[in-house]
Amino acid sequence: MFNIQNYSKQNIKNDILSGALVAVALVPEAIAFSFIAGVSPVVGLYAAFIIGLITALMGGKPGMISGATGSVAVVFVSVGLWVKQHYPQLDTEALSFMVLNYILIISIIAGLIQILIGLLKMGKFIRLVPQPALFGFVNGLAIVIALAQLPFLAPSNMDQYDSWIEIVKASGQENYVMYIIIIATMAIMQFLPKISKAVPAGLVAIVTITLIVHFFHIDTKTVGDLADLSNVSLPHFVMPHWELLTSWESLVVIFGTAVIVALVGLIESLLTLSVLDEMGGKRGSGNQECVALGVGNTLSGLFGGMAGCAMIGQSVINFTSGGLGRLSSFTAAILLITLVVSFSHVISAIPIAVLVGIMFMVSIGTFEFSSLKRIKHMPRSDAFVLIVVTIITIFEDLAVAVIAGIIISALVFAWKHAKIFSRTHVENGKKIYELEGPLFFGSVTSFNETFDIANDPQEVVIDFKNARVMDSSGAEAIDALTEKYKKAGKKLTLRHLSEDCKKTLKIAGPFCTYEEDDPTYKIAVNK
Repeated sequence: MFNIQNYSKQNIKNDILSGALVAVALVPEAIAFSFIAGVSPVVGLYAAFIIGLITALMGGKPGMISGATGSVAVVFVSVGLWVKQHYPQLDTEALSFMVLNYILIISIIAGLIQILIGLLKMGKFIRLVPQPALFGFVNGLAIVIALAQLPFLAPSNMDQYDSWIEIVKASGQENYVMYIIIIATMAIMQFLPKISKAVPAGLVAIVTITLIVHFFHIDTKTVGDLADLSNVSLPHFVMPHWELLTSWESLVVIFGTAVIVALVGLIESLLTLSVLDEMGGKRGSGNQECVALGVGNTLSGLFGGMAGCAMIGQSVINFTSGGLGRLSSFTAAILLITLVVSFSHVISAIPIAVLVGIMFMVSIGTFEFSSLKRIKHMPRSDAFVLIVVTIITIFEDLAVAVIAGIIISALVFAWKHAKIFSRTHVENGKKIYELEGPLFFGSVTSFNETFDIANDPQEVVIDFKNARVMDSSGAEAIDALTEKYKKAGKKLTLRHLSEDCKKTLKIAGPFCTYEEDDPTYKIAVNK
């Protein structure tokens, strides 16, 4: 919760103005994501309000914006297809009602899963995402944000065109006014901050260009062309039809989709939190964000909204416009529902092209251009991870991209460290192996190849002072090696193993010597 007493007048002004800009930008996004999910625009608007409000009050990062998102909406597409296949007897209205009930139940269950993950303190695992994967996520998402604006520029009756060249040509002829407005919006956002930062440049662009379009009767697409907002009311409690859970097939679809929604939402939210942490300010709490998002999604489902998560585009808009406190995201949520309920005619008059221009600037600001310079100097493995995560984010799914990045990075790390080094010397007739590096499942083969049991003298010492036994595979390798020396009739002494490691060893335990500077590390074992 935010404490208004901690705010200066400048903070309050910046947060309110930034929140107002974000509120306007949220409207077309929420509507568009509703269409993707196959539900009424009201469902997306309710989600943007409820999730945004809850995360503003409880979230782990002040100023982070959450609501209905494309990454979560895409998951719901499969639900709509499944419902259509299994309920072919329903008419269009009944089918839409059925799809909505499935989405509401999935949103509630996904929220509960996210709350559980937060309470179990599992949000910290976002630290496992390596920096190259984070760069890839940001760059991919920047491109996705830009590509998501293209449908607004598409010409009507696209089916009549045979090639992309014809579509682009027709779009230019039909939407040339939109292109002019987009360029004007981007110019305002680029150059106004150099003159004055008193008011967010995006808000100036929206107000100025909307007034020009209105008073000069310029014909261009507006928010009102996307959906009729005249009958939107305040959200109210909705009890989903829980009897849908009575069939096994429905249970599989609902819980399976809920897990995916929960994970996709958490991954995008926690990565957005990490991106904002990189941009500056106090470090956010991943676990707190998990709980807040879960509460938001659960309440959203209970009040007629779908699940969502953090929105990196709007969060960056808010952050760069000066909205650094909870008041900014709180203002965005409250103003959003106020505008669509009480001032729908004003929102409906805003040109789509202005919002497209703002999102293009967000895309440019989000893209990590510095990563293009760094890629030449990165290790090839890191560069590969960055490129792969970027491509998967664009063409597949955020969650898949991040998981792929983590797996690739983990495999590369294991490969790089899958070798244990040794130096040998003879001391008083004893051959001493001084090992260096981690001993784990990946380096066991290298460890075994280090020793020349047949040609070693009668007394051998293995010094682990600069090595570390990481897992049970390493302990088993030591046991196996000890057994081989024992069968060869040679005396083996093991130095500098931790007490934890000595207790784990079954065969080699008696061959360990006590040293004053034995390490205290713990090893991972299967119990």
